[in-house]
Amino acid sequence: MALFVETGLKPLSANESYLGKKTKSKAYRMYENHLLRVLPDLPLEPKGKMKLTAEVYYSNKLSDLDNALKPFIDCLQKRYLFNDNRIYKLEVEKFIVEKGAETILFRLDPYSQEGDKDYVPHPTDDREHRCPECGHSF
Repeated sequence: MALFVETGLKPLSANESYLGKKTKSKAYRMYENHLLRVLPDLPLEPKGKMKLTAEVYYSNKLSDLDNALKPFIDCLQKRYLFNDNRIYKLEVEKFIVEKGAETILFRLDPYSQEGDKDYVPHPTDDREHRCPECGHSF
């Protein structure tokens, strides 16, 4: 089994990654409007943790899997009226298809880490860990 590698840094948010206000492109607005119109009603739990399982179908093998996620999740949040901070687990896989067959298949389910067979708690020990570059303690 592979071991977890710890960075010792707070995860950088998308908002912290850019300067100034981000403006949605015309393509993004069209994508969002289309999804809001065509996504079916789903019976979601009003509270609690969620798991998003998705299959992303690209026609270009050079497309980065993670690039599809943020705008897609933002659209799900808007369509289904939930805060995406409720998503505690992502299972995402990339597939290559013919041009014109690109899509995303997804499901949203309630999630419990305790019942997750894949959940591995972060190992803890009493030692203090420090970043050799900046001295940050983690």
